[in-house]
Amino acid sequence: MEGQPQGPPNPAAMENGTEPCGEERPPEVQETTVTEGAAKIVFPSANEVFYNPVQEFNRDLTCAVITEFARIQLGAKGIQIKVPGEKDLQKVVVDLSEQEEDKAEVKEGANLAPGDQPRTAAVRDICEEGLRVLEGLAASGLRSIRFALEVPGLRSVVANDASARAVDLMHRNVQLNDVAHLVQPSQADARMLMYQHQKASERFDVIDLDPYGSPAPFLDAAVQAVSEGGLLCVTCTDMAVLAGNSGETCYSKYGAMALKSRACHEMALRIVLHSLDLHANCYQRFVVPLLSISADFYVRIFVRVFTGQAKVKASASKQALVFQCVGCGAFHLQRLGKASGASGGRVKFSAACGPPVAPECEHCGQRHQLGGPMWAEPLHDLDFVGRVLEAVSANPGRFHTAERIRGVLSVVAEELLDVPLYYTLDQLSSTIRCSTPRLLQLRSALLHAGFRVSLSHACKNAVKTDAPSSVLWDIMRCWEKECPVKRERLSETSPAFRILSVEPRLQANFTIRDDANPSSRQRGLKRFQANPEANWGPRPRARPRGKAAGEAVEERRKLLQNKRKEPEEDLAQRAAQLKTFPCKRFKEGTCQRGEQCCYSHSPLTPKATAEATPTDCPEAPDQNPLGPGAAAGPGED
Repeated sequence: MEGQPQGPPNPAAMENGTEPCGEERPPEVQETTVTEGAAKIVFPSANEVFYNPVQEFNRDLTCAVITEFARIQLGAKGIQIKVPGEKDLQKVVVDLSEQEEDKAEVKEGANLAPGDQPRTAAVRDICEEGLRVLEGLAASGLRSIRFALEVPGLRSVVANDASARAVDLMHRNVQLNDVAHLVQPSQADARMLMYQHQKASERFDVIDLDPYGSPAPFLDAAVQAVSEGGLLCVTCTDMAVLAGNSGETCYSKYGAMALKSRACHEMALRIVLHSLDLHANCYQRFVVPLLSISADFYVRIFVRVFTGQAKVKASASKQALVFQCVGCGAFHLQRLGKASGASGGRVKFSAACGPPVAPECEHCGQRHQLGGPMWAEPLHDLDFVGRVLEAVSANPGRFHTAERIRGVLSVVAEELLDVPLYYTLDQLSSTIRCSTPRLLQLRSALLHAGFRVSLSHACKNAVKTDAPSSVLWDIMRCWEKECPVKRERLSETSPAFRILSVEPRLQANFTIRDDANPSSRQRGLKRFQANPEANWGPRPRARPRGKAAGEAVEERRKLLQNKRKEPEEDLAQRAAQLKTFPCKRFKEGTCQRGEQCCYSHSPLTPKATAEATPTDCPEAPDQNPLGPGAAAGPGED
């Protein structure tokens, strides 16, 4: 990203721009030019229109996914897409000589009749049979402009926003990038715009929703406005809600209870998928996940939406409740529905039987929390992930974050698709208060025991395995024997004591296996990126006239840090104040704190005795210098 402040905008250059009604623009607006991908946009330095450079990975990944989706959709119509840089790179990889290339071209031309040349679609060009794209909340229009400049095979791109200031800015950026023939700025409520495109002939092939916070208000309209087999891209940045901090709020937005757990990021993905499928089921539609990513401070989901009454009946069996132990963190899934085979090749759907757990945890004796429902089927389509990964790897210069996309998609391709959720290495060891084994040691022990194991892109210490929780705790008991824990320090009611009091039935083998180290780790790919700069995370919401922007945001952020903690000077002042009051237990001779007591242990003077004497004492009714009704000190009864 390169930024340079510019002078006030020229009104004559703002074609088709409309000034926001009721909003007065400042006399001089400082603006910044930002270059990302192939696009170059101008946006106010003040926070009038939302822009977050952290989301470049999100936008790059979306361009890669839509490109492969267009390749699939247009390939079925006999149209080939031309991605910049892709053809030249393929020549270098194949390393054909000029004569071999000429022969190949002649052979290809010989098989084609005159006038039957293959149709192609390139970037910046309008493809009459191409994809219709809608960005519901476009802000500055950067994402839509990048679609027009980097994704081939598009028919039109509608960049919509409810803010007049944002639409004004979109018009300028569209003209700046010379994509007015493809990108159509629109000012409307995103929900109403999608509701107006419910007819099959008016639906969009791709809908991208990247709101500030939760996309819940837009999901119902989105699943109706996307075409048959179309692509729906959704971003959720309200991770505090999805990660279990406010379960009741999560239920009100997504129809599921989120739990606080180490697997909260994957659970967030599954809760959003459940909500999408639930909204689609209301209209006899269902979703098929292509790619689900948890990155930085948000989750990003790509699904295809289909229609089919028979397939919708199977949706209940794709959802599950989660029983999670509050002591050791062991979890069990309970499907909502059951699909079983019947005579004649039919499928019979019925209610599932449960629960899968007893009232108390079999390992530590603690109770269970109930979460969900959530999506219990695979999060990704490995064939589609492989196509995106291959295209990005073959053309690394196309995206600025190509290295990170390769790393994340490589881990995604290695995940166990049929195993929901995961444990973490530090969770297992901290539960029994022992030292943490190496990741390869634990993975090797599971492989030696005959189970499958993988990493998760959502957590660097994740252990995703099909082994039951009893096997995991047996392996940890064997590890504890090599690194013993002092049992006398454990409470008899603690999960660690109860787990370690049982002898392991499985003898774990911690010898490192070659297949325990995944390929993405061996190649040193960028799988889990560290924050590259300070304040790497969500940005403040866009406000009229740029309020709460720039230095004011930093000052406010520092002001609100640790706002629930008392400053040190306040603590010292309060400690000195408490020392002015006599200790009641010291008077009774029962205080065991000595000098560490926060109240005074000095001998009581007559004045102090009078101050410490309750006002209702008959022996000293008038000796309280504070007067009747004065507040008693903290050390008094």
